[in-house]
Amino acid sequence: MPHDEPTHGPDHRLALVVNPVKVDVGLLRSTVSAAESEHGWASSVWFETDATDDGRGAARAARASGADVVLVAGGDGTLRIVAEELRGSDVPVALLPAGTGNLYARNLRIPLNDVRAAVRAAFTGTDRRVDVALAELTDVEGTVARHAFLVMAGIGLDADMAANTSPRLKKRFGWVAYSDPIIRSVIGNRQIAVRYRLDDAPARTMRAHTVIVGNCGSLTAGVLLLPDARPDDGVLDAVAFQPKRAIGWSGVGYGLSLNRFFHRTRFGRLLAWVLPTSKTLRYTSARSFDLELDAPEQLQLDGDPFGRVTAARITVDHDGLTLRVA
Repeated sequence: MPHDEPTHGPDHRLALVVNPVKVDVGLLRSTVSAAESEHGWASSVWFETDATDDGRGAARAARASGADVVLVAGGDGTLRIVAEELRGSDVPVALLPAGTGNLYARNLRIPLNDVRAAVRAAFTGTDRRVDVALAELTDVEGTVARHAFLVMAGIGLDADMAANTSPRLKKRFGWVAYSDPIIRSVIGNRQIAVRYRLDDAPARTMRAHTVIVGNCGSLTAGVLLLPDARPDDGVLDAVAFQPKRAIGWSGVGYGLSLNRFFHRTRFGRLLAWVLPTSKTLRYTSARSFDLELDAPEQLQLDGDPFGRVTAARITVDHDGLTLRVA
């Protein structure tokens, strides 16, 4: 995909949306100031998130500032909100990934917690268009709300972990903090009934342990969950976990462990083509997913819980965001 060259000069300005809890603000300010002097840009404008605002106010202020590029310093949650506000604006977004998961940055191979690299990309990087996924969620009262996401949406075990795991434990122990809800879910083998439709195809039904729709494919620790997912192909990929009883989870683990081999090597792709498809991991792709649930279920977007929903329509805004990268 062609890249657009960024603009330079004294009439240009950077805006920053910063989560001060995640970032060394002093180092970031001095690095930005040095870049302003080097490239002759006007003084940057700063907008910090706080406990009373999830970043939406800061993101809206950054867009209204008329800045030429917005640098997001924070985690996936802050980035998701900025993408929601800047989608369709053509204002480039640069990233300083400084959260716990940083899944979007990992998928795009953007350096983590590297202040100098992030600032350099904001001032001198190139622009690429990426997709933004949109989720229309119907809650238990029938209210419909629309949200954007960049990595993955999940219903079932995936969302239960996001909703029921202590943020303090997640920060301290990472993925180990999810062990209790995973174990309880595996032992109980709780599945959800889903009616779904892909694009304009007829509606179908299934039962699954969890359903994930993604714009990116990789999780932390190198786990390749959605092997065909690309952040700029105009298509969303999905997987349904359908293990039979608790022992079926060994098939899930085995399938995920093979994904990287099957899809990252020529010999692996040949084997994937000739071997039988997994019965525990069901994959598909579409531009739109319509999901209806028999009972309200938890849903997460980019790792943040969004409460219980009875239906979700997930679509893709192809080339909806401009990303500035090194």
